[in-house]
Amino acid sequence: MEVQGTVADGFLAVRDAFVRNFAARGDTGAALAVHLDGRQIIDLWGGTRDGGAPWARDTAVMVRSATKGPAAAVLHLLHQRGRLDLDAPVGTYWPEFKTNGKERVLVRQLLAHRAGLPVLDRPLTLAEAVDGVSGPRAVAAQAPLWEPGTAHGYHAHTFSWLLDELVRRVTGQRLGVWFAHEVAEPLGLDLWFGLPPASGGDSGSAVTGAGSRIARTVAAEAPEQPAGQGLRVRAKSAVADAYRDPASLTRRTFGVITPHPDENDPAYLTAGLPGSGAVTTARALSRFYASLIGEPEDGRRLFTPATLTQARSQESSGPDQVLLTHTRFGLGYMLHGPASPMLGPGSFGHPGRGGSLAFADPEAGVSFAYTTAGMQKSVTSDPRAQALIRALRGCLPEGRRAPR
Repeated sequence: MEVQGTVADGFLAVRDAFVRNFAARGDTGAALAVHLDGRQIIDLWGGTRDGGAPWARDTAVMVRSATKGPAAAVLHLLHQRGRLDLDAPVGTYWPEFKTNGKERVLVRQLLAHRAGLPVLDRPLTLAEAVDGVSGPRAVAAQAPLWEPGTAHGYHAHTFSWLLDELVRRVTGQRLGVWFAHEVAEPLGLDLWFGLPPASGGDSGSAVTGAGSRIARTVAAEAPEQPAGQGLRVRAKSAVADAYRDPASLTRRTFGVITPHPDENDPAYLTAGLPGSGAVTTARALSRFYASLIGEPEDGRRLFTPATLTQARSQESSGPDQVLLTHTRFGLGYMLHGPASPMLGPGSFGHPGRGGSLAFADPEAGVSFAYTTAGMQKSVTSDPRAQALIRALRGCLPEGRRAPR
C-alpha cells in the first residue's frame, strides 16, 4: 500500500501504524492528521476513494457522528457570544418544543444526550429527514422516553434536528450555514455541513462538482478479533445483539431514518445533518480541534478557556440507555473512557460509527483526526483509530504522555 504525506521527526511509528491498518485491519482508503501545539506534525493519506481511484491529498469523506463535535461548537460559540443560554429551557427559543413533558428540558441536556429523545414514534424517510422541516417538527412533538435529566442515552440521529432547529431559532440560519460563515471560512477549513451546490446547481451537481475530492463510503469488514478482550468485546456484542432486535431502543434509535439512508446519495451529502452528515478532510477536522484548545499557527482560537472547560466538563456518565455500555459525555462531546478511548483523561471529541474519530487533548496540546471510507462495524471504538492513538502516545515526549 502506497501511503503519502508527511510525518515530523520522532513520529514515524504513527506512519507505520497507519500503513498497517491497510495490511492487517481492513482499511480501504483513509487519512490521518495530527496537530501539536497548533502545528501540523502528521498529514497522511492512502488507499482508494472510489472504484480504485487513489485517495488524494484533498480527498474528503462523510464522517458520520464525528460530525457532532463541530456541530456542538456552534452552540458553545453562540453561548460564548451571549446569544444562547445553555441553562435556559429549549422552549425559550423554540416555543413549539414545549409539549409532552419537555417544558423544562434545558439546552445543555440536548448536548449531553439527557433529553430522553433518541427515538421518534414514527421513523422518517430520507426525504423527510433532510427537508429541514419534518425532523424539527417530529422532535418537537415527541414525548421523552425518560424524565429529562435523569438518565442519558445516545441521540444518534435526533441530535441533528434538535441542534439545527435551535440554532435556526437563535440566529435565523441553519447550523451548517452559520458554521460555514463563522468557522469554516475564517479558518479555511474544508469542512462542510452539506456540500455546497456547484455553480448554483442542485444537490446532484454538488457531488458531481466536488469530483475526485469526495470518497464514497463502502462496507469494509475488519479481520476477526481474538475473543476474551473483556469489557470492550462484551459491550460491542451487547450492542450488536440489540441492533438485531427491531423492538430494542438501540435498533429504534439508529433506525430513526428508515430505510437506512444511502450515505453516498447526493440528497444526504448535501443536507449536512449536524449529527451525522459532515463531509471533511482529516486535515480540516484536526485543525478545527486545534482551534478549540489553542492557536493554530495560521488561524485563530475559537474557544475561550472558560468555554473549553464548559465543553469538556462531564455532564453524563454511566449506563447509556442506547449504547448499552458506560459512556461519558461533556456538552456535545464524548469524553475519554473505556467505551471511547482517546489519548488520555482530558481528551474530548467524537467518533463516527464505522471508523472515523476526531478529538483534542488540551493537556498534551494534541488534536487528532482519522477519516476513513471503509466503514466497519465499530460504534465508538474502532481498532484502526485505536492503533494510531497507541502509536501517537508512544511518540509524544514523556511530559505529554497522559495515562490511558
